[in-house]
Amino acid sequence: MIISIQRNISIITFYNFCKFKVPNLSAYAGKEPVLGQDAVTGKMVQYDFIVVGSGVAGLFFALKAAKQGRVGVLTKRRGKDSNTRWAQGGISCVMSPEDSFERHVEDTLDAGVGLCDEEVVRLIVKEGPACIQELIEIGVEFDRRATDDGGEELDLGKEGGHTRRRVLHHRDTTGREVSRKLLAAVQAEAKIDLLENHYAIDLITTLKLGYVTENRCLGIYALNEESGEVVALPCERVVLATGGCGRVYQFTTNPDIATGDGVAMAWRAGLPVANMEFIQFHPTCLYHSARKSFLITEAMRGEGAILLDAKGEDFVKPFDARGSLAPRDIVARAIDSHLKRTGEPCVYLDISHREADFIRERFPNIYAHCLDCGIDITRERIPVIPAAHYQCGGVVADVNGATELTGLSVIGEAACTGLHGANRLASNSILEALVMAHRAAEELLRQVPPERSEPAPLPEWRAGEVTDVDELVVIYHNWDEIRKTMADYVSIVRTDKRLQRASTRLRNLRQEVQEFYWNFKVTSELLELRNLVDVAAIIVESAARRRESRGLHFTLDAPETEPGYGRPTVVRR
Repeated sequence: MIISIQRNISIITFYNFCKFKVPNLSAYAGKEPVLGQDAVTGKMVQYDFIVVGSGVAGLFFALKAAKQGRVGVLTKRRGKDSNTRWAQGGISCVMSPEDSFERHVEDTLDAGVGLCDEEVVRLIVKEGPACIQELIEIGVEFDRRATDDGGEELDLGKEGGHTRRRVLHHRDTTGREVSRKLLAAVQAEAKIDLLENHYAIDLITTLKLGYVTENRCLGIYALNEESGEVVALPCERVVLATGGCGRVYQFTTNPDIATGDGVAMAWRAGLPVANMEFIQFHPTCLYHSARKSFLITEAMRGEGAILLDAKGEDFVKPFDARGSLAPRDIVARAIDSHLKRTGEPCVYLDISHREADFIRERFPNIYAHCLDCGIDITRERIPVIPAAHYQCGGVVADVNGATELTGLSVIGEAACTGLHGANRLASNSILEALVMAHRAAEELLRQVPPERSEPAPLPEWRAGEVTDVDELVVIYHNWDEIRKTMADYVSIVRTDKRLQRASTRLRNLRQEVQEFYWNFKVTSELLELRNLVDVAAIIVESAARRRESRGLHFTLDAPETEPGYGRPTVVRR
């Protein structure tokens, strides 16, 4: 390991690390916790499921789980704040007679560069249409077009790496449409409590409590930001649906909430994490001084937009015959290579050759956003650069979301199932989230016991002798240093020396963050910083272990793909 961690930690030290008091462990004999305390009212609420995250995976799961039990959905900001809401392009799914499951599988395997689990790929691709139909029944509206016989059909888009049109979309705000309709359905469901401004801190496990007959998840600690108090929420079935970690980089298309919380929590609980070296950089993020995180959807290239350099020449073709519609890893490396060779600050995406009415109708959000920045995309090129977009790795889980920790499931972007391999095929993310949520709910519903006994109380959170953070500027400085370190040394192109430098800096930062964590009262800013530095360390260690170039991981010290590395990179604490 690049960042070494002492494994033989004493029980007392470990208890102190977890910041809780040790209860009478005999009280757990024969009992499983199912009750959670509402942090606002103080009343005990019976939760059969606790979901962390309010993106498509968490909300879709909650709706299904509510058919058989009480569900608490924790989200660290508002319910609508999720990675899903920012998704522009759409959902890839076989919905046309001109397409086939086999073609979708082949496209996914090709993009994944030999690292996909083909069985998982086939299952998710085949079960996708049924989940799409459920979204439509919930009220999600996908764009349609008129047919020659006077009817209408789904207007399917095409993106990089796809050989057929199979991307369902709602103009260029698909994620917002899906998120809005799912959230409305959740808020209308009496058996679901949406606990906003509740930041999940850590998992509570029997191993942490010293109850070693079987390691299982007993619940979570969560910070209620409104009251400033930390509460223990017991539950026999916890589902992490926390999304990705894009904010670990200086430039990202992700919202501020994407700090890798689920991966960090699971890793601290001892679970294996796989393939975190494969961070997908979206090739086209708007390059503008005032708008640093605005995505220009790949669907625009699917509709004919071309990447050009400052001279108006197509510089991607020499890298791949598919040009601007090559998979994202290839296009991002082409842009990165061009910028480093020429010294230009950005490249350009040009769709001005298409009809102005079509552009405004198909991409209204991008059109309005760019116009607000002084760019008329119907007549001008869009300045773009690559930015961190999606993590292809995550907590090791099967297609049902099950992990090696009994009682804990992980679904969506926070999970690593083997679908994405070394590079995600465009718009496969929401597809995976839907299918995993569906299967996880079915699996857990089969396991819910018919009778439940009231559990012994979980150990209360122990703040100790801590004070309020008196200088938030220090936290923000460390946050910036982590993101700049990752951007400089662990970006699209890597080297052994860059990774070692990143490791050294992160080791020092992690020590500082740990001091903050122990000496100050926890806040959302401090907790996000803690998760960021843990996830950054995992990414660096994973990248250093892969002694080849494959998909999204490219190193100048081993530029070829080696057959001996055609397996996941797995790290654990």
